Amino acid sequence: MANLDMSAKEKAAVLLISLGKEYSAELYKYLSEEEISDMTLSITTTRRVEQHIREQIVNEFYEMCLTQKFIAEGGIDYAREILEQAIGSDKAEEMIRKLSSSLQVRPFDFIRRVDSNQILNVIHNEHPQIIALVLSYIEPKQSAQIIASLPSERQTEIISRISTMGSTSPEYVKEAERILERKITSMGFTENIIVGGIDTIVEIINSLDRSSEKNILESLDEGDSALADEIRRRLFVFEDIAKLNNVTIQRVLREINNADLAVALKMATEDVTKTIFGNISKRLQEMIKDDMEVMGPVRVRDVEEAQQRIVNVIRRLEDEGEIVVARGEGDALIV
Repeated sequence: MANLDMSAKEKAAVLLISLGKEYSAELYKYLSEEEISDMTLSITTTRRVEQHIREQIVNEFYEMCLTQKFIAEGGIDYAREILEQAIGSDKAEEMIRKLSSSLQVRPFDFIRRVDSNQILNVIHNEHPQIIALVLSYIEPKQSAQIIASLPSERQTEIISRISTMGSTSPEYVKEAERILERKITSMGFTENIIVGGIDTIVEIINSLDRSSEKNILESLDEGDSALADEIRRRLFVFEDIAKLNNVTIQRVLREINNADLAVALKMATEDVTKTIFGNISKRLQEMIKDDMEVMGPVRVRDVEEAQQRIVNVIRRLEDEGEIVVARGEGDALIV
C-alpha cells in the first residue's frame, strides 16, 4: 500500500485537506491546542499527494469510524465479526488493534471531568505523592487552580514532587486510584506512562496567577534553588521584560492597554521601567506618569494582575510566532 510509510499526522493532514476548509474547521473545534498546532504544521508542510493515496486515507478513516461504531454498539467481538464480513479478517484485526490502542483509557480520566473544587475536596487530605500524581494527569489549568488553593508549604512540596516524578509504575497508579475509589470510580491501565517532569510543571505555573507563581518560585528557592532556576529559565515573568530588545518591546507595547501599563509599573523594577519608557514617546511617558500619580495607592493584587495580563500578551505573541522568546541566562529576545 502506497501510504504505509506515512505517519499518523501526515495521514490526518491529508484527510483534513481532502475534507476541505469547512469540514476541517469543524473538526478543529474538537482538537486540543497542541493537536491544532501539530495539524496546522503538518498541513502546511504537505505537498502534492496522488489521488489514489488520498482515497486510500479517506477510506481508512471511514473504516475506522465503522469500527468505533461497531465496538460502541456491541463490543470488540461484535465489531470483529461484522468487520470480517465487510473487509476481511486481516483488515478487521488491524482496524480493531489501531482503535483499541487509541481508545486506551488514561489514568484518572474520571477525575479530569470533575470541577477543580471537587477534585480539591477529594485529594487535599491525601499523601503529597498521590496529589502530585493526580495533578500530573489532569489539565494544567485544573492543576493550577488546585495548587493555588493549597497552603504555600504544600504548594512547594507538590511542585517538587511533580517535577521529579518521571516514570510511574502501573501498580502505584492503580493503588492511587483505589484510594480515591471510595469517592470517584476508579479505572486501570496496562503500561508505564511518563508523567510530570519540568515541562508539566512549567505548563501548570504558566496557568497560575502572578501571586501564586511568585510564592511558589520563592519557596522553591529555599528548598531547591536549582529546580527553581530551571523553571524560571523556561518561564517568562514580568521582570524579564527588561531583557527584551527594542524591536520586540515595541511590538509587545502595541498590544498593551495603557491603563494596564500604568498600574503594572507601580511595582516594576527600575530596569523594566527604563526598558518600557525607552520605547515609547516622551508624550506617552508623561501621560503614564500622570496616570500613576493620579491613581494614588493601588492594591498589590491589582498590580500583579496587570503585570500578569502583560505577560500573557507576551506569551500569546510567542505562541503565535510574532516573537521568539529565547530561554536561559543572557539570551536575547528577538522578533
